[in-house]
Amino acid sequence: MPPMKKIQILFHDAGGGHRNAAVALQTVISQQNRPWEVELVQFQDLTDQMDVLRKLTGIRIQEQYNIILRNGWTLGAKQLLRVLQTTVRLFHGPMVKLLSSYFRSHPAELLVSVIPHFNREIGEAWTAVYPGMRFVTLITDLADFPPHFWIEPMKEQYVICGTERAVEQARGMGKEESHIFATSGMILRPDFYVRDETDPEALRRQLGLQPGLSTGMLLFGGFGSKVMYEIAERLETAGLPLQLIVICGRNEKLAAQFRGRSWKMPLHIVGFTTEVHRLMRAADFLIGKPGPGSVTEAMVRRLPVILECNAWTLPQERYNTEWVREKRVGIVLKSFEEIVSGVKELLEPARLAEFRRNVGALNNQAVFEIPEIFAKLLAESGDGCKEEVTRGKETTQ
Repeated sequence: MPPMKKIQILFHDAGGGHRNAAVALQTVISQQNRPWEVELVQFQDLTDQMDVLRKLTGIRIQEQYNIILRNGWTLGAKQLLRVLQTTVRLFHGPMVKLLSSYFRSHPAELLVSVIPHFNREIGEAWTAVYPGMRFVTLITDLADFPPHFWIEPMKEQYVICGTERAVEQARGMGKEESHIFATSGMILRPDFYVRDETDPEALRRQLGLQPGLSTGMLLFGGFGSKVMYEIAERLETAGLPLQLIVICGRNEKLAAQFRGRSWKMPLHIVGFTTEVHRLMRAADFLIGKPGPGSVTEAMVRRLPVILECNAWTLPQERYNTEWVREKRVGIVLKSFEEIVSGVKELLEPARLAEFRRNVGALNNQAVFEIPEIFAKLLAESGDGCKEEVTRGKETTQ
């Protein structure tokens, strides 16, 4: 039998969505019994020696990003983003050299990036070592935030887009149609698609909640947010007929704060969990930040959303709120200080029925579509490229 083709997927842990995308791809490729070896590569591990912020503070750049998210220090994020991009450009040459060395000693037939900011450096290094071998960027946001975020004006880069907006942006950047692949939505772990026949009322009882009471889910990414506590306080003070599933993620301090108070409103408090898809079965709607992961999870599990968009919203996530409005699948508030009125509006029977119809009309199958895209790209690789990979493998043996 011919040797298995190898796919490398570059990810990092700034936020949870990039690792989730990489793991989702690896999982579904295995489930589909594709004849490929999939290697997940932590990009931060490759570039630690060039992490200027770590040298100054002792903290990895991806962890600094997560600290910002946990504490809500996102005002001025656009300016910080441009500073980061300027730093990347200053170290462009050394980074290309570093990545080229890695790719040369770790050959593969296809390179996939699920991270922003560094795709120019990744693409140049890859094509320098394996000219003509395919390099694809899987956009894990609903849209690009140009310049130099996801889509680069380089011929060699292929892009996978989960929305019409992202496709339009790729065309506007001058991408050829052959280098643009559209999917039916954003990538999501395959376990969110597992059919669940659990009775929501029975699940609520199991969670210590009331079976007949409207149930919201508070979900602000894998690291939670202190604003979740403020939201819960406002909803309890309003005395709405409501209960909450509160997912604090890895924010143990926040979970302890919730558990340390006696609440009149029924709450089910969770730390980090891989069972979000199961817990969503017990919910009627989601309250959260407009991250692409949370919004996509809610849509696949048929939950309307309540989001916030203002100066503190991360710039790359602001389009997500536009998408929610366009698709009429939820409510966007100027501030979570308006959460009580937002919940009242969403729970109006006619309004809730409309949102549920619109959410139900979506059919995101992206995670199952993307391996077909990979198969096409692998098939397109030329014989000359295969020689380059073979030569690379020989040098590492």
